[in-house]
Amino acid sequence: MELLLRRGAEIRSQIQQQGLKMPFAEVLELHTGDVQAMGQKPITFLRQVSAACTYPPLLNDPKLPSDVKQRARSILANCAYNSIGCYGEPAGIHMVRNSVANYLERRDGGIPADPENIFLFNGTLRAFALIYGFLMARGNSKRTGILVPAPSSPAGRRFITLLDGVALPYQLDEESGWTVRSEELRRVLKEGCGSCHPMVLCVVNPGSLTGHVMDRACMERIIRFAAAERLLLLADEGHPVDVYSGSLQLLSFKKVLHEMGPDFSRVVEFISLNSVSRGHIGESGARGCFVEVLNMDPAVQSYFRNMVGTFVSCSLPSQIAMEVATNPPDPGDPSYPLFQAEKQESVSKLSAKSQLTEEMLNRISGVHCTPIHSGIYAFPRIELPARAREVSAALGQPPDVFYCLRLLQATGYMLGPGEEFGQKEGTAHFRMTFALPMEDLTLALEKIADFHQRFIAEFS
Repeated sequence: MELLLRRGAEIRSQIQQQGLKMPFAEVLELHTGDVQAMGQKPITFLRQVSAACTYPPLLNDPKLPSDVKQRARSILANCAYNSIGCYGEPAGIHMVRNSVANYLERRDGGIPADPENIFLFNGTLRAFALIYGFLMARGNSKRTGILVPAPSSPAGRRFITLLDGVALPYQLDEESGWTVRSEELRRVLKEGCGSCHPMVLCVVNPGSLTGHVMDRACMERIIRFAAAERLLLLADEGHPVDVYSGSLQLLSFKKVLHEMGPDFSRVVEFISLNSVSRGHIGESGARGCFVEVLNMDPAVQSYFRNMVGTFVSCSLPSQIAMEVATNPPDPGDPSYPLFQAEKQESVSKLSAKSQLTEEMLNRISGVHCTPIHSGIYAFPRIELPARAREVSAALGQPPDVFYCLRLLQATGYMLGPGEEFGQKEGTAHFRMTFALPMEDLTLALEKIADFHQRFIAEFS
């Protein structure tokens, strides 16, 4: 990826500063995604509440809906000195943690959630960093091993390495829709035991990179494996609304764990993370994340709470975003109709874009895209000619890096090569966001299709 970023910066400089004529006007970074940067409108209620909390004189503005003012006043009343400029509670404002607990109970059909088990963080990466650091400190003669899905974002693996842990990637099965296979988990665990002490099984649902959604059978396999091997289950989860297929239901691991009975629900150590950066909320800049901890020894959880307060006490603006995301307007509230309309618009547009992306990629000969049910990325597999692999090897580049470099130079589109994300050895993929406006997305997919055909012809 570093090579692509460097080449992209060079081309951008050549166009803007040197006036070099290229087949395109600008370099577009489609390897990463930010829904609001790509045109998704922010949720009005969230921004209004945030604005009123930040600048309380707005509470006297007659243009602001009454439920916005009421929510802002409640938040400020729960802040020290009625100001978001003061320090907050170490684990997060109790009001916000209570809203998160109520959201989790609604999500899971009444399964209780305790605000004392909920912690607020400035983003998922901060949460992962502290959780991994906490796990590394639990003590063992060997380094701590963490099973992580592959392909997935490389950030988690980097954190593990930086903290002197051992990342143990287990391959998702692309042919069956990126499912988790028990035999693959057993293989990775057995191999890992030689170099480290495996303690954690990390899962991502929905797949942030691949857009897949786990079914109940897959989740039960994972829970049984974690229980049998006495692994802490660490789940990065999404919002049920942000699933595009009406035939699919996004189940939480907590719900499945509970429904498997006390032999699992009271035994398996479990940590779940959820972020406001994704889907219909899409507040990436707010950096808001909540964590729920279950079945952790009370003394250990107390130590975890102290770590949270000492190192990464969550900013109050982030907590405001989480408050609104987990406690939206109710039917009958003045802001309810607009909130519902904005939410539905965001989900509908992402759903239509995911379907278009999947269909257009699968029309390209030699490109295979699994169904995209959530998220903002496609991760298609590309079949590359032997000659292209030979040339890329001679250049010292992985085949998909070579492919993405050629595509960048021909179209100005920067895609993420699959080798960056831990793809299965011998395969080639790229990551592409589909969050950009529909017209731009259609054009990009057409240009990628045209490039792919010319690339195959050149190296066949």
